[in-house]
Amino acid sequence: ELDSRDEKQLLELALEEKETLDKKINMLCRKLFQLLVPKGKYDRSNVVLEVTAGRTTGGDICQQFTKEMFEMYENYADYKCWNFDIVNYTPAEIGGLHHAAAHISGDDVYRHLKYEGGTHRVQRIPETGLSSRMQRIHTGTMSVIVLPQPEEVDVKVDPKDLRIDTFRAKGAGGQHVNKTDSAVRIVHLPTGLAVECQQERSQQMNKEIALRTLRAKLYQQIIEKQLSQEQSARKLQLGTRAQSERIRTYNFTQDRVTDHRISYDARNIKEILSGKEALDKLINRLLEFAEIEAVTEYLENLQALEGGGS
Repeated sequence: ELDSRDEKQLLELALEEKETLDKKINMLCRKLFQLLVPKGKYDRSNVVLEVTAGRTTGGDICQQFTKEMFEMYENYADYKCWNFDIVNYTPAEIGGLHHAAAHISGDDVYRHLKYEGGTHRVQRIPETGLSSRMQRIHTGTMSVIVLPQPEEVDVKVDPKDLRIDTFRAKGAGGQHVNKTDSAVRIVHLPTGLAVECQQERSQQMNKEIALRTLRAKLYQQIIEKQLSQEQSARKLQLGTRAQSERIRTYNFTQDRVTDHRISYDARNIKEILSGKEALDKLINRLLEFAEIEAVTEYLENLQALEGGGS
């Protein structure tokens, strides 16, 4: 019995209310989903992040890419308001990076970085070095290792099992060029694990940091065993534990980053390498995908248990 004018006003009100209710429903569904997602044991932990250049013809492309990646994670830590402390930094002769490690602390660091571990591939025409003369696309790799480091790492290390060497620092991350043998390398003889620290001017402080890193690595072996026992058949959830797995390609000629695990393409490599919003968006895509897989697996297991019970 309403005239067309009244009907139009009512329709506008109804649509406005529907939009508000849809947003509320989506928010509640998201909260419910978050409650269902199994919480990662180490998600709230700090991490030790290591980068290492791969080997290829014209290795300068790998070393330059490794430096860019390390700087990307340093910028990302700043973006997330985390602390980023360089533990080891071994530069290459032509301005790239052979290897580096950093301790990253803050809120939910491991949760955000746990899927960064693995092999990252770069495809580009080098701008400097011997490879640049060929003016063709080169392919190189670098690897990332992300080790969760809980607040208390209770791993007993027998001093008899350690070989401690000192050497001259090479200018840890540009912080200083040391004129004394303050850098420390510790080798754990039973496992062959070796760690270095040249972050501080003091040999004693470097030794303490190296020992802490060594304990974290020994603890990581325990964690790896636990994770492999819990590992799902699904491809992403803990799939990056295999560090040789190629997880992402950075194609500079096409200005595209591809994450192979979720078939996700992102444009504008410079934005991603800046370590800010674009990288955060990519990392959150990985987390959302992993959460969906985890909940799906949880519901399937629940269904299987109920089916078995009947």
